[in-house]
Amino acid sequence: MIDREQVLHVAQLARLELSEDELERMAHELSGVLDHIERIGELDLDEVAPTSHVVEVENALREDKPRPPLPREVALAAAPLVLQDGFAVPSPQA
Repeated sequence: MIDREQVLHVAQLARLELSEDELERMAHELSGVLDHIERIGELDLDEVAPTSHVVEVENALREDKPRPPLPREVALAAAPLVLQDGFAVPSPQA
């Protein structure tokens, strides 16, 4: 179980101000999280391949094929202001 001082230290690192009730609750919740992590550490995962998703993801991206660009007139049609054949953007305030 995480003690009060450890919770206060983590709260200080996170720039959190906790009430006494919150300190007690966070000690309990953080202890639960660490218990779960400890149980995961006990698993034999030598035969498990690393993954980036929980479920198998196939064909998430379309095939990257070259295509002709969007015509300039179409791209600029919705622009609020066009300047020198391009989008006009305000200059940053100094």
